[in-house]
Amino acid sequence: MERFKVTGMSCAACSSRVEKAVAGVPGVRSVAVSLLTNSMGVEYEEGIQGEAARDLTSAICKAVSDAGYGAEPEHTSQNISARSSSSGQGSGVSQSPGAEVLEDHETPVLIRRLILSLCLLVPLMYVSMGHHMWGWPVPMALHNPMVNGLYQLLLTLAVMIVNKKFFISGLKGILHRAPNMDTLVAMGAGAAFAYSVWALFSMCLAAEDSIDAARAYMNEFYFESAAMILTLITVGKTLEARSKGKTTDAIRALMDLAPKTAVLIRDGAEMTVPVEDVQTGDLFAVRPGESIPVDGIVEEGQSAVDESALTGESIPVDKEAGSTVSSGTMNTSGFLKCRATRVGADTTIQQIIQMVEDAAATKAPIAKVADRVSGVFVPVVILIALFTGAGWLMTGQTFGFALARAISVLVISCPCALGLATPVAVMVGNGLGARNGILFKTAASLEAAGRVRTVVLDKTGTITEGKPHVTDILPAEGVMEEELLSAAAALETGSEHPLAKAVLEYAAEHAIECSGTTDFRALPGAGVEGRIGGRMVWGGNAVLMTEKGLLTEEDRRQGEDLAEAGKTPLYFAQEDRFLGIIAAADVVKEDSAAAIGQLQQMGIEVIMLTGDNRRTAAAIAAQIGVDGVLSDVLPQDKEAVIRRLSQRGSTAMVGDGINDAPALTRADVGIAIGAGADVALEAADVVLMKSSLMDVVRGIRISRQTIRNIHQNLFWAFIYNVIGIPLAAGLWYLFGGPLLNPMFGAAAMSLSSVCVCANALRLNLFHPETSSTDEVWKRRAKKKPMEKIDFAEKSEEKQTAKLPPETGGKKMKKIIKIEGMMCKHCQAHVDKALNGIEGVTASVDLEAGTATVECAESVTDAMLKTAVEEAGYEVKEIQ
Repeated sequence: MERFKVTGMSCAACSSRVEKAVAGVPGVRSVAVSLLTNSMGVEYEEGIQGEAARDLTSAICKAVSDAGYGAEPEHTSQNISARSSSSGQGSGVSQSPGAEVLEDHETPVLIRRLILSLCLLVPLMYVSMGHHMWGWPVPMALHNPMVNGLYQLLLTLAVMIVNKKFFISGLKGILHRAPNMDTLVAMGAGAAFAYSVWALFSMCLAAEDSIDAARAYMNEFYFESAAMILTLITVGKTLEARSKGKTTDAIRALMDLAPKTAVLIRDGAEMTVPVEDVQTGDLFAVRPGESIPVDGIVEEGQSAVDESALTGESIPVDKEAGSTVSSGTMNTSGFLKCRATRVGADTTIQQIIQMVEDAAATKAPIAKVADRVSGVFVPVVILIALFTGAGWLMTGQTFGFALARAISVLVISCPCALGLATPVAVMVGNGLGARNGILFKTAASLEAAGRVRTVVLDKTGTITEGKPHVTDILPAEGVMEEELLSAAAALETGSEHPLAKAVLEYAAEHAIECSGTTDFRALPGAGVEGRIGGRMVWGGNAVLMTEKGLLTEEDRRQGEDLAEAGKTPLYFAQEDRFLGIIAAADVVKEDSAAAIGQLQQMGIEVIMLTGDNRRTAAAIAAQIGVDGVLSDVLPQDKEAVIRRLSQRGSTAMVGDGINDAPALTRADVGIAIGAGADVALEAADVVLMKSSLMDVVRGIRISRQTIRNIHQNLFWAFIYNVIGIPLAAGLWYLFGGPLLNPMFGAAAMSLSSVCVCANALRLNLFHPETSSTDEVWKRRAKKKPMEKIDFAEKSEEKQTAKLPPETGGKKMKKIIKIEGMMCKHCQAHVDKALNGIEGVTASVDLEAGTATVECAESVTDAMLKTAVEEAGYEVKEIQ
């Protein structure tokens, strides 16, 4: 995605206009304009590069210019450097390409404008309001009505010059047939000024007859209204810019984590260099208290590294030789020598920054209503203002009265609040997630996560640790526990089996001494054997022990009980005596049960999906309290299960992002857990840095709170205009209600956008560990029950049969030959495009350049071809 800096936008109508202009440029696949950061992300069609890409960039800038705005590429040289580093041919950059865009250049300029406007407005208001309404003293010269009027005209004109940007932008909007908020302000202030100039001219003519006749025109002056409108709008713009700047604090904080220098070790000597000069493969040193400059692997030293900035985990993580370290984390204790593995834009911290920025540049589906309204808002308001003025004139009111009502309508209307309602909340919500190690890839995924009704959890590595641990030591009668462990550890030393490693780790943790083993031999399907101290020792399953005649009925029963509990019993014997049983299992993570309980309290159904047999799955399920279990599901079948579950309601799939990629892609929300440094997992919509299920809970709560905040913002933006415009038009005055002075209308307009931004900033105070809205969402879920699934004890075949049936009738198999796929990311794009078609199950083979598709008869070749081509690839043939 190419990023551009856009200038001249003032409201949602502007961003909508820019987006429409760029979308019409040939070669542009998609475009997203952010009013919040005044930036634009453009995705080019596949294959556009080199000279063609430069020509397209120029065409985009011209299209924006023709629409009445300005655009220029962001940090072109840095983007080239970043691309070079990603291909392994150069170094990267220490700063995200969007860093300068996030710097608040707008607020200082607005503050200077505001100070100048206030310096001019105060003496104007003193005379126009203080002297005429309350008799405040003024120099004698200002008692002359014409001098007084000229004084007000000059000060108002000065205020208008200081705030000329409103008039320039507003006029451009009219000339390009795309009126914006500045158009409304310019029309309101301009109309008030023009009418006041006419009144001053009429006063001069009347003064030829009588000074008293001239003085009567003083009540027709609206100079102070024009100046006050411009000043109050500038106050609002300043506060709005300040609030908008605060919404990007989370991203700027992440950028500040990226170190600017690194200490390289070359030829045994240390040298400090800019982090841009670090190459993949360089050896660098990190002392206590220093930040790690790039991603790498520890080659020497031990330390504890504070990774809280990336993962939200406050406890430092121990690092030793072979451990991975990430850029932006803090070395707290020991000295480390590390080998650089990822530099520049490829480092974890830069990927996180880029992901949060990209998410902020996208639009949530909930924003579509506001976008549609914003597109026609300003022209409609102008028409309402014209009808308001004409209507009051027709009722017999004076021209000044009718003009005041029309001006009030113009200046009270606020398209900005509509345009900011969603993006400011999305930006703050994304930042809140990033601080907690939860990365939402798009605004749509941030919204979708909060609407999830079912969470499907992969067992291995998600609910459990992902590797076996010793759970039970059951020595035989007359055998000491230490003797059993010593023999088992000595025997398993020669084995590479994961269960053997679990036994060895347990023995090492408990400082169990073990003798050497000779004549070691693996027994396929049974276990292992070897000599320890000249005596034969066996270890393995119950079948092996039965063959040796050493297994009693009591021992067999103990083993079966362990197996029933989802554990794997390992039997050990020494020549003519049975030593005992050691059980191992993939244990449940400490917080899994608590997380599942909290998800259920939030009104979410939790299902465990696993390839394990029913007995093992049931044992794990009993420990964690899930609502249901789908066992014996092969990896290739998970996607089909998720597809059918999604027919009941919005479904999230939580997995490790490796063998769960098809299921993550198929789910309404794919959540990759424990991503660590690999934050750019293509298949996932949400990436969790840690391996904790509690982050699933936190992520959904952050999403729900953000949705709630967006609803509040949209409600305020709509209700403000619904109430404010009729009030400004004087509708309530017809029924004995109040009239609105244009100055108060301008103040209200200024505050509306500020209120939206301030409300979004409240999200920073939200703590996702608990939420008062959990019960609200649970009650909503109960009001809309989903189709029940029968999870009673059964084989996988029966369980899946109880899922909602797949739509469509007879299935057809097709092979699509695709050109243009070059990497796994391409494969993931095609996979998501094809599987996004209802009734289609697709498997993409990158090496063969094909996609195997099973689809309903209703799915045509044209539909398949269109999906692939829209993803940016070419279909050569469909068989």
